[in-house]
Amino acid sequence: MKIFSINTAVLATGFALVTVCPPLLAENNAEPVEPLALFAIMEEMGKNMQTITAAIASEDWETVEETSPLIADHPQPPLGEKIRILTFIGTDVSAFKGHDGQTHQAAQQLGQAAASKDGEAVIVAFADLQRSCLSCHQRFRKSFRTHFYGRQ
Repeated sequence: MKIFSINTAVLATGFALVTVCPPLLAENNAEPVEPLALFAIMEEMGKNMQTITAAIASEDWETVEETSPLIADHPQPPLGEKIRILTFIGTDVSAFKGHDGQTHQAAQQLGQAAASKDGEAVIVAFADLQRSCLSCHQRFRKSFRTHFYGRQ
């Protein structure tokens, strides 16, 4: 009876760890991998987008103006990681860089519109920014997740 209880406890603990704290697995690699720095950069940009959304809703143009450069001039991954990413992207490098350039430009325009306190221009620039993010995500997110983390 004790052996059954110990085995059950071990299995339950293992199951809890696997479901609550799943390791990121590389494709064809059973070892946990560190998330890309790009993952943290994208998470931070997402938070900045949420800040901007809330600021637009309350017509807080100063916050929009202050937050826009955080997206336009977002941090870059370390060189080694950049090389891994660009190697994976291969012939789509120009498209990837193009999306990044569009995001940079749209975020700059958003900040300029907010500085002018032009609500209509802010909304148009923010829509352009969201479109550039969406386009990049639709083109690259699934393949990145599959390649670098073994998941979708």
